[in-house]
Amino acid sequence: MNALRFDSPVAYTYNPLEYAREGHETYIRRFGEGRKDVLYLGMNPGPFGMAQTGVPFGEIAAVTLWMGITASIGQPPATHPKRPVQGFNCPRSEVSGRRLWGLFEEMYGTAEAFFSKAYVANYCPLIWMSESGANIPPTQLPKEQVAQIDAACQRHLCRIIEILQPRCLIGVGGYALKQLEIAAAALPGMAFTLGTILHPSPASPIANKHWPEKPRQQIREILAAAGLN
Repeated sequence: MNALRFDSPVAYTYNPLEYAREGHETYIRRFGEGRKDVLYLGMNPGPFGMAQTGVPFGEIAAVTLWMGITASIGQPPATHPKRPVQGFNCPRSEVSGRRLWGLFEEMYGTAEAFFSKAYVANYCPLIWMSESGANIPPTQLPKEQVAQIDAACQRHLCRIIEILQPRCLIGVGGYALKQLEIAAAALPGMAFTLGTILHPSPASPIANKHWPEKPRQQIREILAAAGLN
């Protein structure tokens, strides 16, 4: 991914797998071992979550208090003044991460209980920002750049699925579900139950109104369809 170059509207690109490697590697080593029943997939890092901690949907309180992870976080080569990387000292809350990890804590209790059955990953490790500091989702990038991103990210996603051997693939939002469908089609020797849950973003009026009731019910229905409790 570091070999890719991004033009307008992208002004800044952060790769937490580089400068926040310690946090990301700790997450993988602690919770990524063994086969999982479920793989949850997000889109790409949030500015106050994984961009700060290296952990997908990396709300700092959830990462430190629920998962028990702390790490030394470095700096991207260039940072937007409105989007500094402050690591675990970041005072901002990642609402999406707070909602998602809060839901899993409510449903499973401990992080160990959740991760014994499930794992959470992001499709793409990069976060892009405009000159103003606004977040740029992958869907707003030029098509030729998206093709390069997808080539690398689909290889990685398929490898995660091969390693974890999940029975359920659940997209956190429609974009992630689409990527899971593509990966599942590329792995014809494996069978999955696919589904999606409401994305927890505060930009979603539906999420603001129906979180956590709606995604809780969606998860239960998907797991039931797969024969999982």
